[in-house]
Amino acid sequence: MSVAETCQSLEKQIPRSEYPRPDWQRNDWLNLNGSWDFMFDSEDKGNNEEWYLAGCPTFAQQIHVPFSWVSPLSGIGQDVKGIAWYSRNVRWAPKQQESRVFLRFGAVDYRCDLWVNQILIGTHEGGYGAFEFDVTDVWNHEEDNRIVVRVQDDDEAYQTRGKQGYGEIRGIWQTVWLESRPQNYVASARFYTCIDGSVEITGTVQSHRPVGAVLRFFFDNGVVDHRLKLELSEGINQFRTSFQVDSPNLWSTESPYLYEGTVELESETAISGNDTISTYFGIREIGTAKFDGRDHKWITLNGKPVFLNGTLDQSFIPDGYFTFPSEDYIRDEIWRLKRLGLNFVRIHIKPEEPRKLYWADKLGVLVMEDMPCFWGEPDERARDAYEREAKEIIQRDFNHPSIISWVVFNETWGLFTKDTKDKRKYLPETQEWVRSVYKWAKQEDPTRLIEDNSPCNYDHVESDLNTWHFYLNGYEAVRSHVQEVVDKTYVGSDFNYIGGNLQTDAPLMNSECGAVWGIEGSAGDSDLAWHYRYMINEFRRHDKMCGFIFTEFHDVINEFNGYYRMDRQEKDFGYSSFCSDMSLRDLHSPDFIVIDAPPCRTVLPGQAVEVPLLASSYSDRYHGQTLQLKWEVYYDNFGDKAIAGTETVNMEWNGYGVRPLQELQLTMPQVDAVAVLTVVLQTLEGTVIARNFITFDVRSGHSNGIYAMEGEWLSVRPAAYTSSQWEYEWKALDDHKVNGASTGFFEYDIALPEGIRNASVNDIEVIFEAGAKAVLGKDKEMIAYKPSDISYMHGAKMDPGMNINSYFMSDESCHPSYVDVLVDGEPIRTICLQDDPADSRGVLSWHYQSNDRKLEEAGSYGYLQRICIPSRLTARIIEKNSFTLRLSVPEGTSEGEGGIAIYGRNTGRYPIDIIIRWK
Repeated sequence: MSVAETCQSLEKQIPRSEYPRPDWQRNDWLNLNGSWDFMFDSEDKGNNEEWYLAGCPTFAQQIHVPFSWVSPLSGIGQDVKGIAWYSRNVRWAPKQQESRVFLRFGAVDYRCDLWVNQILIGTHEGGYGAFEFDVTDVWNHEEDNRIVVRVQDDDEAYQTRGKQGYGEIRGIWQTVWLESRPQNYVASARFYTCIDGSVEITGTVQSHRPVGAVLRFFFDNGVVDHRLKLELSEGINQFRTSFQVDSPNLWSTESPYLYEGTVELESETAISGNDTISTYFGIREIGTAKFDGRDHKWITLNGKPVFLNGTLDQSFIPDGYFTFPSEDYIRDEIWRLKRLGLNFVRIHIKPEEPRKLYWADKLGVLVMEDMPCFWGEPDERARDAYEREAKEIIQRDFNHPSIISWVVFNETWGLFTKDTKDKRKYLPETQEWVRSVYKWAKQEDPTRLIEDNSPCNYDHVESDLNTWHFYLNGYEAVRSHVQEVVDKTYVGSDFNYIGGNLQTDAPLMNSECGAVWGIEGSAGDSDLAWHYRYMINEFRRHDKMCGFIFTEFHDVINEFNGYYRMDRQEKDFGYSSFCSDMSLRDLHSPDFIVIDAPPCRTVLPGQAVEVPLLASSYSDRYHGQTLQLKWEVYYDNFGDKAIAGTETVNMEWNGYGVRPLQELQLTMPQVDAVAVLTVVLQTLEGTVIARNFITFDVRSGHSNGIYAMEGEWLSVRPAAYTSSQWEYEWKALDDHKVNGASTGFFEYDIALPEGIRNASVNDIEVIFEAGAKAVLGKDKEMIAYKPSDISYMHGAKMDPGMNINSYFMSDESCHPSYVDVLVDGEPIRTICLQDDPADSRGVLSWHYQSNDRKLEEAGSYGYLQRICIPSRLTARIIEKNSFTLRLSVPEGTSEGEGGIAIYGRNTGRYPIDIIIRWK
């Protein structure tokens, strides 16, 4: 559905009509999403002219709440900072006449002033926290009520903006609703759970008058039925109570069991009414611990080690920006995480909206939630704004069992102070403030892991997690960097800490990684699969490592390194072409086989090769069992699978962490080939637990190559064409690959050996690897695009095809091309090249990259073509010992299609040039 169609649909229905807080839900409520009157106030006239009064000017526009006025789905779609006004007339009465009426806001960015029936009710500041106003005294039950909201968002340096640059969240951007409550009601409740089934609850009750009451906790159809007698005084009353759940069902990612039920306040006087809240809790514990005599800690879930396979989630939606268009979309976001085999997500520099946290609770995904940062300096106003909002966030989200960690700052953003020389410094006094925030958060929520700062500058102060960020490309760079970090991680080390602070035994994990920023001008839109696989192997080979957070879940405006496209279209990592049925899930298995070797290395035909393996286990599911390790070496022999070696061995699978296995002794094929080693961990019954693979470029060095095929052959380099004509034409990868875009041809004059005349030749075949050629902006302009300032990280919009490193990763979109094959001017075949792909199958295009920090058509590959020359032409070719081969894309090719890429020996998927074979 297009944005216009979606907006028309929103005019006819209530967007986001579901109750926004399933973790704390009352039944008597009214959703106020939908169409509101709206008007910008660029000159700030509204207050002076009293636009909140009944006779104020009619607001000229209509906006779809709850979408930011910048987003397309709002119906406004203008990135205007400053002031805007909303108004709406509402007639609604609570079911119980004596109930109190609250007007609630999921989130408004940034300052919000509320009038109801011309009366100023209150003001709130902060872009992410939920808030509410008691409007009982001004609410008319029998008449229309006029609600007026003034919002001011000036992007002030002190504002807790977080990372909004992909699309601003100005104005109302989460659900607005009315809600009734009895005169005495439960204002809050926090559930503290232990895996022995003990549950402690603290909270507050708001009482309109002194009265006796009973607070009842009823969950899981009566499994929990606990009552607490209260003597309430007027105002806020605090309470604390506890109960025991026998034989508790623990919440985990594999079994996200929720105890669903109600909290009910039963007052002794009928006029007060009863307050009933539908809610839930999960019994789980997050912690850290040492195991099996190790001197380092691991992260634990329910007392057992857990390896956090995670991703960074910007929560950005192309049309709604940071507001999801529907609950189905939200639920599917969590399913998309689960289907990758991920068990963990970091919500980046913002709290997630409650409905998404609910689905993380419901479906079982662990969540690390960030506090939104400010972008100015850490002055008193910024600190006050930050602390106020952080408190709101923890208060709102405390009961979600999925949340296991709070990150209070990210990459020292907002923590630098400029000196007189205009240099930024992370001052000692700021470090102490960060420590105080960490300690406050730890006191506010002792049940979760608190991180002081998710660092890219090695500047922890005090933290429950010892994390770091890195963005590097290239196997050797990643391997040496991770090894260095592991080696420097021990109690008392000053590495990764600042200001004289030292490492404790906080567990080590990565909190941002990937190949997007470790490349000149960023990676653009390019293959992730190659880098991702060896990076995961490097993480899993270290016993100290407790997890990682890959940047990122899905593409955003200027970062194209997600598992999914920005529109949630799937990318093709290509793993199953190497190892049957392998997917990303295999790399995220708690029980895993590490191949401790490069993703590809050059070897000789028949060479003996040793490959170290490691067992990595962060689950006790198979401990004490005998498992099978099945390995196989094979190569693609021009479309047929040729097996060079295979074996299945049994082994005992015991203990957490990483341990070495027996090295594999392999013998490489006797021919030029891309050989593949696959390893499969499975049960004795054949149930696959995890898969992995690496590759080898088996290279003979013979000018024509040595291949396992009948007859004789010669090889012609793709760049050795004798003539060509294209709209766009260029060579790549040290001239081993040639590209012709749009329409045109490459023509080769092929000279055959003299001896062929005397041979009995019946067939001549042309073999080559080719793909279509989707032309990118950089290909047309042949210019480099390199962003130079922070605005790019904030979401500066750019054509991904203009990035010097882009070669679009394979996905569901194809760019086919039809190529005519001509021999001596006669057409003999038209071939359809399905796409212009780039993923892990482009082994040689990755293996022969000359510069890891500047990619050149990395991961690109084509499709194997085998074309027999018709017998009517064979005799003539033999007679003259030559022929002319033309690969032509004719005119008339539609826009976005056409062209050809021809791959040579050091590029693509197959270690061949253009081969002419005869027999």
